[in-house]
Amino acid sequence: MMSHLETARALRADTQVHYNCCQSVLVPFAAEMGLTEAQAFALGANFGSGMLHGSVCGTLSGAMMVLGASGYDSKQAGAVIRAFQEQHGSTACAELLKASRERGLERKTHCDGLVLEVVQMLDQMLGQG
Repeated sequence: MMSHLETARALRADTQVHYNCCQSVLVPFAAEMGLTEAQAFALGANFGSGMLHGSVCGTLSGAMMVLGASGYDSKQAGAVIRAFQEQHGSTACAELLKASRERGLERKTHCDGLVLEVVQMLDQMLGQG
């Protein structure tokens, strides 16, 4: 069985199906949330590209769902958001993408990095990292 991180890498590398950032965080943790991968894929469908309008990064939306389903409270979830904000200077997709463009990073590379970072963070919190 693949680890959460390996699963996320495989999803982001899939050229047949587009897994947005939220789906790429949710699907690896589907079993822990009591969902099938198809259900997790559907759940995250409209949370990519910052809820389709450049708002909250999809990786964070996915992380909040995983943490909620895993019994973590708003204080614990808030710590994840604060850590992400401190690390990246924003939680907004549009701002994160703008900053990555200014650094010369391709969108896919930038988003892949955030997906893997958040999956690793979840693994550590859930005691699986």
